[in-house]
Amino acid sequence: MAKQGNINVQTENIFPIIKQFLYSDHEIFLRELVSNAVDATQKIKTLKSLGELKANIDKLRVEVIIDKKKETLTIRDNGIGMTEEEVDKYINQIAFSGAEEFVNKYKDSDAKNSIIGHFGLGFYSSFMVSKEVEIITKSQKPNSTAVKWTCDGSPNYTIEETTKKTKGTDIVLHIDEDSIEFLEESRISEILNKYCKFLPVDVKFGTKKISIDDPSGVKDDEGKIKQVDEEVDNIINNTSPAWTKLPQDLKDEDYSSFYRELYPMEFNEPIFNIHLNVDYPFNLTGILYFPKLKNNLEVQKNKINLYSNQVYITDNVENIVPEFLTLLHGVIDSPDIPLNVSRSYLQADGNVKKISKYITKKVGDKLHSMFKNDREDFEKKWDDVKVFIEYGMLTEDKFFEKSKEYFLLKNTDSVYSTFSELIERVKTNQTNKDGKTILLYTNNKEEQDSFVSMAKQKDYEVLELEGPLVSHLISKLESENSEVQFTRVDADTVDKLIQKEDNTPSLLSEKEQETLKELVEKKVDDNKFSVQVESLSTDDAPFILTQSEFMRRMKEQQQLSGGMNMFGELPENYNLVVNSNHNLIGHLLNSKDDQKQSELVQQFLDLALLSHGLLKGKKLTDFINRSVGMIK
Repeated sequence: MAKQGNINVQTENIFPIIKQFLYSDHEIFLRELVSNAVDATQKIKTLKSLGELKANIDKLRVEVIIDKKKETLTIRDNGIGMTEEEVDKYINQIAFSGAEEFVNKYKDSDAKNSIIGHFGLGFYSSFMVSKEVEIITKSQKPNSTAVKWTCDGSPNYTIEETTKKTKGTDIVLHIDEDSIEFLEESRISEILNKYCKFLPVDVKFGTKKISIDDPSGVKDDEGKIKQVDEEVDNIINNTSPAWTKLPQDLKDEDYSSFYRELYPMEFNEPIFNIHLNVDYPFNLTGILYFPKLKNNLEVQKNKINLYSNQVYITDNVENIVPEFLTLLHGVIDSPDIPLNVSRSYLQADGNVKKISKYITKKVGDKLHSMFKNDREDFEKKWDDVKVFIEYGMLTEDKFFEKSKEYFLLKNTDSVYSTFSELIERVKTNQTNKDGKTILLYTNNKEEQDSFVSMAKQKDYEVLELEGPLVSHLISKLESENSEVQFTRVDADTVDKLIQKEDNTPSLLSEKEQETLKELVEKKVDDNKFSVQVESLSTDDAPFILTQSEFMRRMKEQQQLSGGMNMFGELPENYNLVVNSNHNLIGHLLNSKDDQKQSELVQQFLDLALLSHGLLKGKKLTDFINRSVGMIK
């Protein structure tokens, strides 16, 4: 006879509250139920290893079965099962009283957001999508009787004896009409692929076949309905993914194969990987891959998947690993990361801090060993990993200190040096009159070729520093090394980039210089160009366009941080340096033909603009036509 009871909860009907509360992520119910089913199979292994059970553990499995006709979704396992007493204890007393506590504890929005998608929902998450739930279970204990528990989402339930051929548990969800998406094979397959892809027990999925008690079944020659096994054969998971194995048991092709399993749409192979495997003072396994990074940092994030005992949790690990490590791809699996807590608690958690430090150290040690053991190969990989290392240097002080040993700078001749090697090599020739070693660099050696060439004529070494983080990185390096200064090759005239002595005397008088300045200022936009007459070498160009290192760097840093700062958006501004010692400048100044004079000023200005790639459209066309006319 069926036994009826009342679940001990204060609320009249708590399940609609759960359903509404968790609505934004209600697919999570399937992960919870499948995880519970897996736990039931693991308990058999434990009990058998302790000698407390004689069950057969060769074919442990979990099945997920859709029955569209009955509008049910069944999660079946052949695990430990439950007796009637255990159902009463674990379902009636603990699970549902915990539901009310759960809602009260996580009713504020911050905690709500942190709990969604994490463990803690348990069995009662099934009511998020069901109008009625049945548990049909038979314990592995000898002489056990199968029982059936039924609840329609109210505090009332019934429990009765039933028949069940196999031991284990079936959770039968009678899907609510507003959740019929969970009767679609494609939807269930999508969820299983997301959350259950690497569970340690075979998970089979399919649509229920006709059984003997179904009046719509296919009849045999004698008119009897055929018995068809409900077991499904489609295994959807890899029970022993690469990260669960020991590094010594894996080859390079195993790591590559697992990367393609994780990211089937990624076409580039990773550069290298790091295998994490530690069980004290915390438990952590995983594999992290270094992808070829593009300059758009945001595109690269959220590619590390967090698992707990092979159950997928999230791809947002920013509160668990340092920010720069979120550029890596791969898997982290740890049962020691607390999941049902707020973000601020996560950041303060002792285990999380230890895990974060461990991963950072492991990454740093890997990079250092690659540099030390095979520098030539490390240099070949440098351009593909430098953005990651630069990001780490800017955001993690300990990583910055460690990375000094292998951080590389490449010059325009493709020679790689560590920071200390570079300083030692250039300090004799590139130290200015104030005692600072000036490190010249270009962020685009094609566009800045004329400036690079002038610097190299003086035997200056020019670095190639490209990418979105350069301005911030060189500022940090300067702050750590007060005797060093980075300057882009187009920041000033070549003699002033590394000024070693007083200015070259001018061939023009002060009055002639003033006249020259006024003449040039008439032809330029004073909002964009600041005209300066300087006495340079006679070999330097008549007009040279430069840009203040300080102002340009500020603008670049502002753009990376997303736009406006306290001063508003910084304008694009250039210094137009007029070389008073160039022989053509004398001709310009002494010319009595106003039109010829104006034409020469424009020609010199356009040449300077052209050297920066700033001459475009009609102005470029006019320059070409004018140049042809001058040649004629």
